[in-house]
Amino acid sequence: MGRVTDFDSLRRAMAENSEEPEGPARNARAEQLLLEAEKLNVPLAVIEALGHQLKVYNYSSEKDKMFVPFARLLRLWDERPEDFDEYETHSLHWVFKWMSAGMLDQPHIPLASIEKWLGEMEHRYRLAGHSERAVRSAEFSVAGHIGDLARAERAYAAWLAADRDRMADCHACELHGQGGWQLRNGRDEAALELWRPVLEGEYSCAHEPHTVLASSLVPLLRLGRVDEARAHHLRGFRLVRPMESMRGAYADHVEFCALTGNEARGLELLAERPAYFTDTGQPRSRMDFMAVVTLLMDRLTGLGLDGQRVPGPAGRTWTAGELAVHARAEALELAARFDARNGTSHVGDQVRERMAQRPLVERLPLGVRAARTAPAGPAAPVLRAPAPQEPAERLELPALLAEARRLSDTLQPHAMEAWAAVAEAAEETEVDTYVRAEITDHTAMGRGPEGVELFERAAELYAEAGDEGEAIAARGRAAYVRALAGELDEALAAITDPYDRILALYADDATGVRQTASVLMSRARILMRLVHERSEGAAEAERAVRELLALVGGRGGADVRLVSRAAEGRAMLAELAEHAGDGERAGELFRQAATQFAGAELPWFAVEYEVRVAALAHEQGDLAEAERALRSALEHGGPYVEPVGRAQLHLQLAEVVGGRGAAEEAAEHALQAAHWADEAGESGTLGAWARHQLGGFLLRQGRFAEAAEVLESALGELSAEKHGDGAVVQTQWWLGDCLSELGEHHAAAERRLQAAEIARHWPEQHDHATLAHLAAESLGNADLPVEADRAYTRAGELWRAVGNVHFLVRSLRARAWLALRTDAGLAGARELMADAVRECESALETVPDPAAAERLAAELGHTHRQFGDLLARSVPEDAEDAAIQEAFEAALAEMAAAVSVFAALGEDGLHGRTGAELAAGWLEADLSRPADAAARARAVLDAYEGADPADETVRARRAEARQLLEPTEE
Repeated sequence: MGRVTDFDSLRRAMAENSEEPEGPARNARAEQLLLEAEKLNVPLAVIEALGHQLKVYNYSSEKDKMFVPFARLLRLWDERPEDFDEYETHSLHWVFKWMSAGMLDQPHIPLASIEKWLGEMEHRYRLAGHSERAVRSAEFSVAGHIGDLARAERAYAAWLAADRDRMADCHACELHGQGGWQLRNGRDEAALELWRPVLEGEYSCAHEPHTVLASSLVPLLRLGRVDEARAHHLRGFRLVRPMESMRGAYADHVEFCALTGNEARGLELLAERPAYFTDTGQPRSRMDFMAVVTLLMDRLTGLGLDGQRVPGPAGRTWTAGELAVHARAEALELAARFDARNGTSHVGDQVRERMAQRPLVERLPLGVRAARTAPAGPAAPVLRAPAPQEPAERLELPALLAEARRLSDTLQPHAMEAWAAVAEAAEETEVDTYVRAEITDHTAMGRGPEGVELFERAAELYAEAGDEGEAIAARGRAAYVRALAGELDEALAAITDPYDRILALYADDATGVRQTASVLMSRARILMRLVHERSEGAAEAERAVRELLALVGGRGGADVRLVSRAAEGRAMLAELAEHAGDGERAGELFRQAATQFAGAELPWFAVEYEVRVAALAHEQGDLAEAERALRSALEHGGPYVEPVGRAQLHLQLAEVVGGRGAAEEAAEHALQAAHWADEAGESGTLGAWARHQLGGFLLRQGRFAEAAEVLESALGELSAEKHGDGAVVQTQWWLGDCLSELGEHHAAAERRLQAAEIARHWPEQHDHATLAHLAAESLGNADLPVEADRAYTRAGELWRAVGNVHFLVRSLRARAWLALRTDAGLAGARELMADAVRECESALETVPDPAAAERLAAELGHTHRQFGDLLARSVPEDAEDAAIQEAFEAALAEMAAAVSVFAALGEDGLHGRTGAELAAGWLEADLSRPADAAARARAVLDAYEGADPADETVRARRAEARQLLEPTEE
């Protein structure tokens, strides 16, 4: 920062310091500037430096330092009010309000002193001719803080009744306070309605909508408006994060995490602000912060995670249980100090109530990445069964066996768990041979490729028990397991004997359809493996499947096992059709299989086939069918789809739904995909991709702050290796767009430059050029003209290389405007604009396509128009008349050229022509040529004769033309 040598340099230094981030460094600089001001021997310099110091203290964690500079300012005012200019007089009275609130936040300041100060404020405001509105607002704050609700109600009414004047808080801050009163009285809806203009951007200030967004979180949760609460958290936390002075609002976001099952994100928030545990400058916000820390730690303890390491005050490591004890003691000690000062228990009651809250939502997905606070479930197949209910008392073996058989016979979830319970109970008692065969058979089913020997043992036991058909079926299952292990030849050999024997038994009525169908299914499955792994035997596999369907077709009825065999058989025929390249036939058969499973009340088996239908429909371009199938898969899967499978289904639906333009619904599916990916422990793979998609869908809805939070979270895990460098570039690109919309131009430029650096290595350079151009735009908006010019130069080179004249010309025009802010000056700007004109004219000479020629002509018209604007606006205010006339004449020539070019385009160039005509008219007026100016205005009115009066451009141009005519008519 520059040296202070006089009053002007002091003011510049204070302005620069005001732009620095909140915190001790800015405060220390303000203290230094006050010392520099005192050396100037200018009373107003000291007054302004004191005001600057007071302001930076107020917007920091060192609010307790405000009182000293204010006391000095007040003394200076009382001694020599003539030393204060109008602005500093206003500022002095304005910060009376800060003092009132600041005193409330400091429990060591007696209540009597606060009441005395309130009277002093009222007296001085009356002397200065100000309304009572700010005074009554301050009184309302005092009464509400100590719990004198009757007085608060009176002060609230008086506050609203008093006239708004220059001393009243801004609309945004007033509405925040008024909504807070509704909240305290249990009127959540009324509070949110009062806050609506702030939330929607109608009113704002340095701390709004930051605090309103934070305050709205819990009432939204209580009202069940969880989508809004999520949005307010993502949007609001982004505003609060860089502002050190907003510990209270930050605490609201930590509280939100604790109440929505987002404990892990709450811990991340604590880790970002370690100083919040110990900063003592504002005891009330520290108390609020420690209260929600307690809430969060109690939540972790309730989840059995009291031993988990957590962020806490510096100097030692903390577990959740230890920090819960520490934070509770700190919060209650601070509350006790306030209550002792106030003579009530109101503050302590509120703190205890806040710490005792229970979660309002079991788990609210946020879309941003957060490590799990509880271990993830087991690695997942696509389907799972929901956890079985614990029996009220331990069942005896006969009951366990009956339940296991019922679940198996109806293909219900948890059949395997039921047989495991039977096996455990059977260890303690004698069971007959058939039951031992069943136990062994089902144990083998749970072993997968390792179950061959157990299936063979089960076959022996079934045979010993006299059930030859079930023995053969078990050997069929053993053969199929060999195929699963990759032993296809062995499996084919092993299934031959069971197949021949079961058909012979069935022909003699010595076994049933179930056992026969089981062997036929095992054989068909083995042959299908042969088709998939070796691409051979398709005809034989189809014969095997059709033999199975001939056996079970029409026999199912209430026997869901046979219905299941028929449905799986249809699915096998679908796979064979797909293998043969008949996607349409395959899709129809998969649909039939899914319908059969759903009809048999086995919807969880339909999921896989609906997914296959969706994939085939997508390949065929039938996105409506793909969407239907994916929705059906989610509906059928219900609680049986594992987290990873659910994530995949939601992600696919997001892409399909988003593809037809339904960004809002697509965002919801992407959000769910991110949530389930995190649940599955796939945050860095599926989760990152889902967040990438979610950010894009939020951006499309104009929800820039939410999108930025999600995209930044995605970038933490996206990688070129896992997701492709295209995904990384697109995420950076989208994030740059969001940051640009949010006014964070420097950060937007960084993201765009990072994306451009990756795209630089791609064979096709259009994206590289676009990103370089966008980065230049951001650098210019960030007031970095030299860097912006460099980026535009690079973009221009790339546009020339890819043959895009339009953007080459636009980069030259942008550089021309930047030149006015650099050493290149007006001469450089004129040269660049002339280059842009020449590029357009040169391209027009060679372009063969009439449509392309029209577009280039329009670009030329806009270039002449901008050239004229640049020449007219670049004239210094203190220029000589001759210089002004020369610049305006040159500008007028460019405007006339623009009019000519646009006129040649006919109707397509109408608005461009009238805009340039009006600009030329104003220049004619400035050159004291009223008749020429009037002629141009009339030309515009004539051009719009009979035009649509509802067209906004038409209305605006007509109004401007009439305005240009007024001096002539007068």
